[in-house]
Amino acid sequence: MKFKSSVLLLLAYFMLSAASLAQEKPTSPTSHSLADAKQSGALRSRFKGKPVSNATPSVRKATDLKTYRKSIEPLLQNACESCHGEEEQEADFRTDQLNPDLVAGDDEKWWTEVQKVLSNAEMPPADAEVQLSDIERAKIIDWLSMEIQVASNVRRSQKKHSSFRRMTRYEYSYALQDLLGLPYDFGRDLPPETPSPDGFLNSADMLQISTTQLGIYRELARKALVKATVRGERPKPIQYRISMDDVADLMIRDYEEAKQKLEATHETRNTKPEDAKEQLAKLHQKHFKARNSNTHLLNANGDRLLTSYRYHGARYSLKPEEKEVQEPIEDAASEYALIIPPNARHNFDLGNYLPASGTMKLRVKAKRVPHDNTPAGESALPELRVNFGFQPSNNSHTNFPVGSARTVANEDSTWYEWDIHLGEVPRNAYRSSRMGAQPNPTEYVILRNQTGYWWAGSIEVEAIEVVAPWYAQWPPNSHLGIFPEDIETGNVVAAAKRILEPFMSRAWRRSVTDEEVNRKLELFQAILPTCDDNQEAMVEVLATVLSSPNFIYVGLPDATEQPSQLSQLSQSSQPSRFELASKLSMFLWCSIPDRELMDLAASGELAEEHVLLQQVDRMLADPKSERFSKHFVRQWLGLGLLDYLDVDRKTYGDVDAAAIDAMKREPIEMFRHVLGENKSIIDFLHADYTFANQRLARHYDIEGISGNEFQRVRFGPEQQRGGLLTQAGLLAMNSDGKDSNPLKRGIWLLDKILHDPPPPPPPAVPEIDLADPEVLKMTLKERLEDHRSDVACKSCHARIDPWGIAFENYDAVGRWRETIGEKPVDASSKLFNQEELDGVDGLKRYLLENRQDQFVTAMVSKMVSYGLGRPLGFSDRSSIESIASDLRKSGDGLKALIRLAVTSDLFRANQ
Repeated sequence: MKFKSSVLLLLAYFMLSAASLAQEKPTSPTSHSLADAKQSGALRSRFKGKPVSNATPSVRKATDLKTYRKSIEPLLQNACESCHGEEEQEADFRTDQLNPDLVAGDDEKWWTEVQKVLSNAEMPPADAEVQLSDIERAKIIDWLSMEIQVASNVRRSQKKHSSFRRMTRYEYSYALQDLLGLPYDFGRDLPPETPSPDGFLNSADMLQISTTQLGIYRELARKALVKATVRGERPKPIQYRISMDDVADLMIRDYEEAKQKLEATHETRNTKPEDAKEQLAKLHQKHFKARNSNTHLLNANGDRLLTSYRYHGARYSLKPEEKEVQEPIEDAASEYALIIPPNARHNFDLGNYLPASGTMKLRVKAKRVPHDNTPAGESALPELRVNFGFQPSNNSHTNFPVGSARTVANEDSTWYEWDIHLGEVPRNAYRSSRMGAQPNPTEYVILRNQTGYWWAGSIEVEAIEVVAPWYAQWPPNSHLGIFPEDIETGNVVAAAKRILEPFMSRAWRRSVTDEEVNRKLELFQAILPTCDDNQEAMVEVLATVLSSPNFIYVGLPDATEQPSQLSQLSQSSQPSRFELASKLSMFLWCSIPDRELMDLAASGELAEEHVLLQQVDRMLADPKSERFSKHFVRQWLGLGLLDYLDVDRKTYGDVDAAAIDAMKREPIEMFRHVLGENKSIIDFLHADYTFANQRLARHYDIEGISGNEFQRVRFGPEQQRGGLLTQAGLLAMNSDGKDSNPLKRGIWLLDKILHDPPPPPPPAVPEIDLADPEVLKMTLKERLEDHRSDVACKSCHARIDPWGIAFENYDAVGRWRETIGEKPVDASSKLFNQEELDGVDGLKRYLLENRQDQFVTAMVSKMVSYGLGRPLGFSDRSSIESIASDLRKSGDGLKALIRLAVTSDLFRANQ
């Protein structure tokens, strides 16, 4: 029978006889469902890395070379050296020259590769003259598993790792958001990070800093503090209270002007009265009986008033109220209401009155108007989206989305709100100009019904309110968080110290010494004479706190420890009390610790395992953990590729920005669900559900899903979906926008899912000649097979292509297809170990039955590497396998994985 890795591992654990194994028949791929395969694989799985012999890796410090010479080396010589020996060296690799001493030698990476290909039955190849029996293969793998663990433990005790790094851009933004209490993207002007080979942006190997960047941090910190603090009296806001009668007045004015112009023309030309009457009637029909305009105003008698927008002379510019700001509009009854049909929009020109910074509160009173002829079985709801834009001149304009979409489900009027931060969005550089002049100073808000489906219905807008700058209170909480008391009167130095000490402690994520505080106080007193007031001087000092390595860097030693303690810590495997809190918060919140974490760190309680686990549960239940889900999933799966997806509009015209946004969110929403429910990570390989909004459900041909909010969707067999592998976004980003790409999809699966990336292609690899008419007649699969016939390409493509070919039933945007052109899709392939895959169903079945352990270990490696903020090495392998083994025993829960990672020696160690 064909070798099965999971069966072999049972042999290694229970020493079953070869005869009993030979009697076991492979399971027919159609004999049970994928759910059965998942359960079967879980029951049959035995973790490869767990040692089988009686030796204890943590005690033994040297490689068992005696067993190698006696039992392992002869097997390798017999089975491997004909292709990887003195006479022939395929892939430039020789087993006869490998140093078997994994502890003291330097060939550990090659030995782990040998273990991998033997475990996956990829070597010896099926056409080799000499084959290993199952017993022989088990003996080699058993010895390698044990010795790799021994060597990994020894190397870990000898080698120290460092997670010392600067924050990423997103961590920097979140840290300032949590510290200052503001929602701004403070790190957007920092240079982007370079991903590590594993795809992570928070890897210590990649996060260096330059002197130029230090200057940038200083300026960013000062600007952030200026935004967070205020001075003087509460600024007087401006307020627009726009009823649709106001908008109608502008449109009626257009009609009156057009009417007067037409009447004057008739008078000048002495037009016949009946002709003049007819043309005036047509003008009235156009303006008051509008049927085909993108937006129109509806009045009580059912007339539809034509709406339009042109800047010329600021003719549609609205003015704010001149009186004091009033309470929000509650009763907005008016004769007219604005109707925005699907995929239409309307501009509200706010002129040049908006302030330069601060929050603009936008409130829209609206309701849904259902379509009268909704097709049977179809359901959709309109989505109200907001754009902010401006028109610098009569001939140019720009706008961009702000805030998230609101699903308008109610057929009764409802208020919808957005906070638009004016200092964070592009603004019209000419807004100080006179209205009506050139260049044009105007800015506007655009309301859009970007639904995509005509049967979703229209949005009826009754009123709009705009207030800027808007403050919930004065002074705002962001100011009080920094200046809880007046620093301009009384004992200024004492007040400065009371402000500095807690701010420094929170920003630096540890206790601060008197010496550190006093140095900042000296700086405060030194620059005070050059500043306008005490607050300005303190802002400058706090900017130095936020541009200090103590804030920017993660993993700095605790300066509050005594020198003798620091010396001990540097030699110890235990982190400082505050370092653990910082590592935990950066892992699960991408930010600084909150007060509870800091207090537990200060008392030393956080180091107790039960307290640490309580904090993990608390932090994962906090909304800030959504940052972890977003950034881990984006980096783990490489979702950044979707940011640059460019699909062929002629073929896939309905795949617009909203559809791609939904594709980006789907894996993140699924991850959040699996995490929140502590469901098995095996669901990522196959599950009968996903999370989708109406746009994504439509892409999957799933009925009954309405609105922009993501909701759990159960798949039926007809959808051909399940798990991450068949999610549209992951398939689309691994295409070329026109057709599928088996090579990209295969590499992605090996790298992201199995943590087994293929080597980079050798130089001068021949490309497929698309100018050859014979090649153009081939299917994509046939072209790859032809490409593999080249000796230079065969070895790599034979290991990659079969994985990607299994996805051929999915087109360039991840939709299911049965044919390509006039030919039926052929998604069958054969892996390097001769296992046959019949499409994605066969692929998932193979992973569930034979590669669960590999996927679990890969998932552990990815999670721990992200959590530590550094790449993993050979010395970490034993710990990774230990976590994976414990995870398998506990049921593979995602939350359990995080709990195991945080309480592991890797995370809690000072390295």
